[in-house]
Amino acid sequence: MAYIEPIAYPYSDAEIQTRLAEYQSAELKNFNHADACRFILSVIDLTTLEGSDNAAKVKQLCEKALNFKDEGRRIPRTAAVCVYPPFAAQAKSLLAGSDVHVACVAGAFPAGQSPIEIKVAEVAYAVAQGADEIDMVISRGKFLEGDYRTVYNEIAAIKAACGTAHLKVILETGELKTADNIYKASQLAIAAGADFIKTSTGKIAVNATPESFLVMLDAIKSHYEKTGQMVGMKPAGGISDVPTAIAFLKILEQVLGDKWLTNKYFRIGASRLADKIHAEI
Repeated sequence: MAYIEPIAYPYSDAEIQTRLAEYQSAELKNFNHADACRFILSVIDLTTLEGSDNAAKVKQLCEKALNFKDEGRRIPRTAAVCVYPPFAAQAKSLLAGSDVHVACVAGAFPAGQSPIEIKVAEVAYAVAQGADEIDMVISRGKFLEGDYRTVYNEIAAIKAACGTAHLKVILETGELKTADNIYKASQLAIAAGADFIKTSTGKIAVNATPESFLVMLDAIKSHYEKTGQMVGMKPAGGISDVPTAIAFLKILEQVLGDKWLTNKYFRIGASRLADKIHAEI
């Protein structure tokens, strides 16, 4: 898609809060509590992104993702495991034959502070090693300077390096801070070819919030209404308990509706949530 100059967000902060209060007071439309938990488990990207990660930890993570499945109790596996690029080949081998995807953070995660050539090379390496999905992070410094075209061009270059792998574009909404910035960054990511837009790296103090989630959903909805193209959404960072996950699910139902109720278009990035959801089921 071609570069577009992003437009301002059409809602005030007060209107965001009014809408969120309305959505949170609503009942889930498509799920009872147990089925909501099953759905949430099925959309989790089970994640380990620590400096101490090693082969044994990645093996344990992949085994956990596979072992959640219980046909008799209708318990699904997670959607993916998310690891650093050096572990992509190992994860791909361990998950072979399953429906669990391999996602890799790449492109100078989490700061994004590397030349674009380095970012593209890392993405290409991760894909060559077996990554089905790439989670990249935008250059927030460039965005905050108002250099929107560079942000767009970098996302487009990384999208090209993904080949057939899906691209999730992390905005790091806690650093963008305002609804207007988050909305504009969402538009740039979508225009540059993002298959998903994602709130956060999980590496700063403020990660996924209902406010940032709603603003990003509005950007996806606006794009869908104009083009008919569905773009996925992934909140990540800080969604660590069942009530919080269900609160995000309510907002998704209210804003985007039934078409997005699949792990093809909705994911949650989490490490602690999966065990709690499984226990709740």
